[in-house]
Amino acid sequence: MVAITIFSRVDQGKTFGVSFSVAGVLPITFTLKAHFMDPLHGKTLEAILTFLVDRYGWPTLANQININCFKSNPSIKSSLTFLRKTEWARKKVEELYLKSIEY
Repeated sequence: MVAITIFSRVDQGKTFGVSFSVAGVLPITFTLKAHFMDPLHGKTLEAILTFLVDRYGWPTLANQININCFKSNPSIKSSLTFLRKTEWARKKVEELYLKSIEY
């Protein structure tokens, strides 16, 4: 006899899984992170930043996120260098992106 259960749960991230058991065998559970549900999955930081600059422009982006690389001689390249090294700033950029695409 085979019993199959499909479940979903949300804790640290969105996950889903399949659990099944076969008579006489311990239950086996597979849990996978649901990347297809994450709007940031597959998006590069460069693509996200380019989208925001095209949508808002550097001055508005600098007002939204108060970091110098958006204010003083802004460029995609220098901003990417800073954002890749600075987690808090990258998170702010990702949050603005999610708000911008109405996630």
